Amino acid sequence: MTIARSKNIGVSPYKMRRVIDQVRGVTIAEAENRLMYMTSPAAQVVLKVVRSAAANAENNDYLNRDALKIVRIQADQGPVLKRYIPKARGRAGARNHPMCHLTVEVAEARND
Repeated sequence: MTIARSKNIGVSPYKMRRVIDQVRGVTIAEAENRLMYMTSPAAQVVLKVVRSAAANAENNDYLNRDALKIVRIQADQGPVLKRYIPKARGRAGARNHPMCHLTVEVAEARND
């Protein structure tokens, strides 16, 4: 199994999980096709990490790219940027910018 990670992505984990649920357990070719035509900005980040995982498997572990399948993909909570926005009468309101960490694990699919 080969892993690729991307940390501190400026997308909330909730939005990222909606994208990665579409590609969990499919082959690399099918995942690339699905992600290329999604309109979400998170899809472009996931596509980049999936391609990185496939390249790692191909170059480091000498696996066949056509036989690769996404075994595990997850988006974990990352740090939260805490900012303030002005409110009425001189008050301040909280504005949080959540981030996430994306992990993609690929392996060769077995023909059982």
